[in-house]
Amino acid sequence: MELVIITGMSGAGKSAALKFLEDYEYYCIDNLPPILMSSFVYTCLRDGSSIDKIAIGLDIRSEEFFYQLDEMYKELDNMKIKFKIIFLDANDDILIRRFKETRRNHPLGSVQISKSIAKERLLLQVVKGKATEVIDTTHLLTRELKELLLEILHSDKKFDNLMISVNSFGFKYGIPIDSDLVFDVRFMGNPHYIPELQPLTGNDKEVQDFVMEQPQAIEFLHKLEDMIDFLIPNYKKEGKNLLVVNIGCTGGKHRSVTIANKLFDHLISKGHSVIVKHTDVEKNLKNY
Repeated sequence: MELVIITGMSGAGKSAALKFLEDYEYYCIDNLPPILMSSFVYTCLRDGSSIDKIAIGLDIRSEEFFYQLDEMYKELDNMKIKFKIIFLDANDDILIRRFKETRRNHPLGSVQISKSIAKERLLLQVVKGKATEVIDTTHLLTRELKELLLEILHSDKKFDNLMISVNSFGFKYGIPIDSDLVFDVRFMGNPHYIPELQPLTGNDKEVQDFVMEQPQAIEFLHKLEDMIDFLIPNYKKEGKNLLVVNIGCTGGKHRSVTIANKLFDHLISKGHSVIVKHTDVEKNLKNY
């Protein structure tokens, strides 16, 4: 039996997490009354039950659960059930924005969302401290949350999961606000000024060859790889679960795309969980 409890701040992504786990054949229940949890798990353990993976979502409406943690630990331990508590969090500004976008009321019902969030954060301090994993969804896309949950549920290492998002972008469109690290590759020769390369992108071999034939591009990539290799284990030690590396050129079409792809290949070869995105590659570039 595998049991996952999804909890955390309202608006941090619990519903999305449960939907993802349901796709991976978890039997999902949202807001099961805590008093029924042990009985439900015991029922699933009986002979003939086909349920072997359970995900239960709990939020502040199940407040009594948060005062029964120690008792629940003992009951599940007596039944020899391995379980994880995954706590989803996000910063207050993002939570407020999400509530406004969905026009939902906060479960605590205050007129001012900020006051409800502050009260909820205080009430959830204990469960957050006892969580197996804490995920900050402030800058996570839905698919990135899915990847991170999958990593956690297939690893017994506590706080040793790091999803790396490598992105290309164009400075003319602005630096992405979710950046952890930003690198400027506008010093490299620009394929835009080569007529046969201009309509192509850094996803095309011809552009990649042009960029990587430049000695400064090769040296930069080696230094970038070395630095990221150094940072990853140190970020993991601090419990960081998402690293966003943004690489920019003027338009986000040639040079940044090439370097982002090369960094992605390097990180994949090292066995890291990594995705690559090209934010501005499809935009109509008239001027570099």
